Amino acid sequence: MALSKFTFQQVVKQTDTSKKDTTKVKKKMTKSSLDAKLEYYSQDSIRTDRKNGIIHLYGKARVIYEDFELDADYIRFNSKDNTIFASGVKTDKGKYVGRPIFKMGKEGSSIADSLTYNTKDHEGTVDGVYTEQQGGFFSGGKTKVQPDNEFHVKGTIYSTCNLPHPHYGIHITKGIATETQIITGPVYMEFEGVPLPIAIPFGFFPKPNKKSSGIILPTPGEDATKGFSLTNGGYYLALNDYWDAKLMGNIFTNGSYDLSLATNYIKRYKYNGNFNLSYSSTRNGLEGTPEYTPQKNFHIGWTHSQNANARPGTTFSASVNAGTGNFFRTTAANGTYDINQIAQNTMSSSISYGKVFGDGLFNLTAALTHSQETQNKTISLTLPQVSLNMSTINPFDMKNSSGTPKWYQKLSVGYSLQASNTVNTKENLLFDKDGLKRFKNGMQHSIPISLPFNVLKYLNFSANANYNERWYFQTVRNRYIQSPGVDSIAVDTVNGFRRAGEYSLSLGMSTKFYGRKDFKNLGKIKAIRHVVTPNISFSYKPDFSTNSNYYKYQEIYTNDLRPGLSVPTGQYKLDNRGRPLKYSIFEQGIFGGPSAGKQASLGFSVDNNVELKVASAKDTTGTGEKKIPIIQGLTFSSSYNFVQDSMKLAPINFSGRSQFTDKLGFNFSGVFSPYVVLETPATTAGGSPSYREIDKFVWSEGKLPRLTSFTFSFDYSLNPDALKSRNKNMDNLKNQTAQTGRTPEQIEELAAISRDPNAFVDFNIPWNFAFSYSFNYNNPFGQKTTRNISNTLNFNGDFNLTPKWKIQFNSGYDFKAKNLSYTSFAIYRDLHCWDLSASWIPFGSYQSYSIDIKVKASILQDLKLSKRKGYYTKY
Repeated sequence: MALSKFTFQQVVKQTDTSKKDTTKVKKKMTKSSLDAKLEYYSQDSIRTDRKNGIIHLYGKARVIYEDFELDADYIRFNSKDNTIFASGVKTDKGKYVGRPIFKMGKEGSSIADSLTYNTKDHEGTVDGVYTEQQGGFFSGGKTKVQPDNEFHVKGTIYSTCNLPHPHYGIHITKGIATETQIITGPVYMEFEGVPLPIAIPFGFFPKPNKKSSGIILPTPGEDATKGFSLTNGGYYLALNDYWDAKLMGNIFTNGSYDLSLATNYIKRYKYNGNFNLSYSSTRNGLEGTPEYTPQKNFHIGWTHSQNANARPGTTFSASVNAGTGNFFRTTAANGTYDINQIAQNTMSSSISYGKVFGDGLFNLTAALTHSQETQNKTISLTLPQVSLNMSTINPFDMKNSSGTPKWYQKLSVGYSLQASNTVNTKENLLFDKDGLKRFKNGMQHSIPISLPFNVLKYLNFSANANYNERWYFQTVRNRYIQSPGVDSIAVDTVNGFRRAGEYSLSLGMSTKFYGRKDFKNLGKIKAIRHVVTPNISFSYKPDFSTNSNYYKYQEIYTNDLRPGLSVPTGQYKLDNRGRPLKYSIFEQGIFGGPSAGKQASLGFSVDNNVELKVASAKDTTGTGEKKIPIIQGLTFSSSYNFVQDSMKLAPINFSGRSQFTDKLGFNFSGVFSPYVVLETPATTAGGSPSYREIDKFVWSEGKLPRLTSFTFSFDYSLNPDALKSRNKNMDNLKNQTAQTGRTPEQIEELAAISRDPNAFVDFNIPWNFAFSYSFNYNNPFGQKTTRNISNTLNFNGDFNLTPKWKIQFNSGYDFKAKNLSYTSFAIYRDLHCWDLSASWIPFGSYQSYSIDIKVKASILQDLKLSKRKGYYTKY
């Protein structure tokens, strides 16, 4: 309420006082008893009672005194006792209209049935007030304002329902409010005007003007495996205006517990972010069983973003999602039941720093990255990864040159540096005593040189040369050990700096061909256009395996496990042609090593685009046309290596897409093999034959290349308005950050707390059905026994059973497994200021259900009833 000196945000709009005055009567009055001018006017009429010092304002009247603004259909000002009275009026049909709308200072506006205000004592009484404060509404009752900024209320109802007669509310029989606290007498709940028999005899509610620390009360619950529980309890720390923290915990009677620390920070115009750390000790099963052994898991999350204008030319960002692979599964995504987190198979992180210097010529980036697979518990860390790139320059170009540049002025040179220190290991081995020894590191320098030129105007050529050099501090030496029945290779790591350089040359040519056919008597089809883009390139790279500093012969050693006693025999491992095998001492380097074998390869590809030009049905003039792409990016590519010993022609790859409408598109790709398959009969009775490709082209036998793999996919939505609505709702939620001061993470947390089956339910979209299909074919040898086909269909949608009931579903079908994939159902009921939601996963690994009835407004997010059953309660 404006007169109550509430510090919360008011949203009921006051009449705009900045507009030009259009009233019929307007006056200003100055009294000795007033500290400032009192401005009043009305649209209808003004009646002055000079004897009693009373002014009556009728019809859209307005009074402005200092920071107090008042609008009503009737206002009475008594200059003798300095009181203002305002009320609405009744129409001929008995309807009460023109209620007072008042505002004080920077606070928002409020509506009342009537009010009295003393301009001298700054006291007032408000009847039937209606005002919104931070998502809640105060309505009814009587309010009296005191001179010391204290106000007294009686019979007021607080609710998040915005109706004049709310569906529910907290009835405050009487209370006193100051700028920092509210003290009430008996308080009880009302539903549809019916009071509950249980009441709170008195209440004390802090109302600070700034963030303050406090206890977060836990929620009692029960779990079939973990026992009774107290969840989501803890303590909130309001450290300052830029930094806060929240300590939360869950505890169960079977000995399980969860702990978490979450913090948000922000510095306006500089940066913002959040950090969270979670730890859990989970017991499942009965005491004495293996499942009862505590499972220790943790998770770390951190996001940080820097304002682009904070430090021009310098960037820093962080996105960390790391922890043990079982954390989300064993804790049910920290109690949120978020199926996307529970079912995730990978986690990844990146902390990066970037700087542009040298007048924009150089770009330096450094990053710490992490990725892990939660199923097999493998983890990859890169600490750090550094990249330095120089923009390409034209060393022979003149700054003040004019006209067509000479051919040599187009020569461009670039430079890039990459350095990395990485490890790939298991979760349980990462922090053991030999963990640091598993890191691999190295540096790679690359200098590309390019010279583009044209021949015969339409032929675009590009000559390229590239030099790569790698630096390592560790290389390997292999010992081939022959044992009875089994041979093995022992790999020894040799410390010391080694470098390896290689180069390659290439020349490429491309052009375009255009074809068009116009139609006069083919209905709406006006023309068809075909664009062909051929590319031909030749590349050369020498054989670097002849360099003894890079490659070693695979020598056979004696089979002796004792240190230093496995010695060379002077013999070498031979290939199938009787030649000694070689290996690269850089084969385990993170950037590899110089390639073996000479390469003189001719690459070729053809790209095709086909589109129709048709008459537009939306154009009323009859001359409008639109393009419909029939085939986009249909590309065939392969290469031929002249110096390769056999199978010089590489497999023929193809890919493309077709986007017939805005709602329907196809993607496809595949591989053709040009070689004949040789079948080798089984060596044992009942055994299966084996197959291999030989160096013989299929067209020598009058056949076409063999399709070895093919993929095809598409997705379609029968109601694209549903997708547009969801994206719009997501954008609106993000925009609340500026309006409410909440961080994006806090808004996401509120969405998760809401437990809606779908984060955004739009009853304006009566139905939606979308599906996607994918097909995969793989047959490397063209035989029935080597063929593998998989195809899946996923579908999801929703429909309004009634204007207030919505049913949602998500499922799919795996044709190979002949079974339904992950399936879920959800029901949502709009109860105006409340909502009811139920979600159900009927079968599968994540079988569970949840039922929630709760208040929509986030300010009373804990006013709810929930019933849940998690999948992990089964053991």
